[in-house]
Amino acid sequence: MLLKEKAKARQQTGTFLIEGQKEISLAFKGGYEIETILFYPEICSENELRKWSSSAELIQITKEIFEKLAYRDTTEGVIGIAKSKDLNLSKLKLSPNPLILIAEAPEKPGNIGALLRTADAAKLDAVIIANPKGDLYNPNVVRSSIGCLFTNQIATGTTSEIISFLKEHKIAIYCATLQNANSYTAEDYTIPTALVVGTEATGLSQEWRDAATKNVIIPMQGEIDSMNVSVSAAILIFEAKRQRGF
Repeated sequence: MLLKEKAKARQQTGTFLIEGQKEISLAFKGGYEIETILFYPEICSENELRKWSSSAELIQITKEIFEKLAYRDTTEGVIGIAKSKDLNLSKLKLSPNPLILIAEAPEKPGNIGALLRTADAAKLDAVIIANPKGDLYNPNVVRSSIGCLFTNQIATGTTSEIISFLKEHKIAIYCATLQNANSYTAEDYTIPTALVVGTEATGLSQEWRDAATKNVIIPMQGEIDSMNVSVSAAILIFEAKRQRGF
């Protein structure tokens, strides 16, 4: 229960919960070590689970325990306890011409999950969270990403650390802002590129805007001046993919 509810418990044990057969299979595929699988046998059989892993400990649980642990109603009767990964920038393995998404201080698990789903759809090199406000292994992030937490390379760091990392690797920085910005379609994303988005409430910090190779804007014709961060990120990412010939 503590792994489900407390970030401190997840950090102290270095483990977190994964619900659902699809999510657990993607975690295995993404190189995550799953120590224990709890299963409700009326929904999911032991033989089925052994197809995924011969090393994970399998523990049969009752319906009552399963319902207490599960966040969702439809998790196919299975919950995994997995080891979290080191999310240090130094662990990233980038291609020679990377395309990276950076999100500064996203707060809502649903937004983080949506960003990760978009990143997976575009097969980005990496997603980097600057100044994270919460725990990326929060069950709500795991759930909203529908397994894309495991299919993307992910790192976290401070804004200063990430800017230094990008400059060291000669990666151009394109920041989505409303101030002093060119239309996003006018820039060249065929070079090593980092696309940087901020929160809807405050946008990007001055540190990012000052470090940008170029600031870019998505022109809007209605009354509002911002979109959901995951929508803005998707527009920028797929323009970059279009320029790169997908």
